[in-house]
Amino acid sequence: MMPNKIINESDKIAIQEAIQKAEELTSGEIRVHIDKNCSGEPLKRAIEVFNKLKMHETKERNGVLIYLAFNDRKLAILGDEGIDKKVANDFWDSTKEQLILDFKNNQFIPGIIKSINEVGVRLKEYFPHQVDDIDELSNEITFD
Repeated sequence: MMPNKIINESDKIAIQEAIQKAEELTSGEIRVHIDKNCSGEPLKRAIEVFNKLKMHETKERNGVLIYLAFNDRKLAILGDEGIDKKVANDFWDSTKEQLILDFKNNQFIPGIIKSINEVGVRLKEYFPHQVDDIDELSNEITFD
């Protein structure tokens, strides 16, 4: 399926609002990127997208990318090095497993929104929202 057939304008708005709400809990930054296809490893592609979106340029290096390739049914959740220094290697596994389950149940948009909410809650523990926090990265969904 093509991303633009799965995600319409109201879905985009709902996802972006979920990002904004999740970021109210944390100083972390959350982005969602959707590819039509991913021929290789989704984590490698997520790293490319992470760098392309300059997500490593946040003050605390606490950006998180939720990467999805719909046609190939692949995904990755990638946190920056500031997060990796503080959490266990399997930190994103439960979020990823829930997202896979939601996708298997054809709950694409609710699954994405649920995973965004979970990322915000999980980041809050290590990177709580600060009074002077600024939104360092766009909340817009990106596509390739």
